[in-house]
Amino acid sequence: MKEIKWIFVLFAVAAAACMIGMGIAIGEQSILGLILCIVALIAVMGFGFSTKAKMRRAGKL
Repeated sequence: MKEIKWIFVLFAVAAAACMIGMGIAIGEQSILGLILCIVALIAVMGFGFSTKAKMRRAGKL
């Protein structure tokens, strides 16, 4: 069984929180909140994918 990469669990939880925030912002009709959640989601997912690529190149995955 492979060990859990906790940093990726953190990225997944953060991305899910951003998606939940988008839903809340839509429900509250907050354009600013929606934009902030979208930007945060793009940043979290981009950082997660770049971290995975760096770890793969280093042979840690």
